[in-house]
Amino acid sequence: MSEENKEKMENEIEENVKKEKSKQEHKEKNKEMVPKQDYDELDDRYKRILAEFENFKKRSAKEREGLYNSILSDVIEVILPVVDNLENAAKVETKDESYKQGIELVLKQFKDVLKSKGVEEIKAVGETFDPSLHEAVSSIQDDEKGEKEIVQEYRKGYKIGNRVIRHSMVVVAN
Repeated sequence: MSEENKEKMENEIEENVKKEKSKQEHKEKNKEMVPKQDYDELDDRYKRILAEFENFKKRSAKEREGLYNSILSDVIEVILPVVDNLENAAKVETKDESYKQGIELVLKQFKDVLKSKGVEEIKAVGETFDPSLHEAVSSIQDDEKGEKEIVQEYRKGYKIGNRVIRHSMVVVAN
């Protein structure tokens, strides 16, 4: 073969390779391009799934918080009789002042723990009776007191935020 023929063949081969590369690049570009309708459907589906996931995260966080508050309320409800007994023990007259101070310190410590967890006492005496906060165990007639006014508290009530842990047992006037 002559030099010229060799060059011609090499040129032809190079041109064919370039044409094939060009065809392949064109095919790849066309493969990458997605029709507008398909793209819109995929985009819409993506947005919906993302929104569902965000809602799931919010719902899970709310459920977790509710579960925490429920468990906390259950634990505190079990502790409240202990607090009641300590309050009664602190009210009793005793000759041993250091013993009484010890009871008062333990009671204060319990109340501080309850307060740190967001537990509040429900106000009763002097307040208007509210069935969502108070439990009436008896009523008395007293012209000096207002209607449905609480005059005595048998047992303190407690709440966390708006959730009542234990209703106050009260005596209501009129």
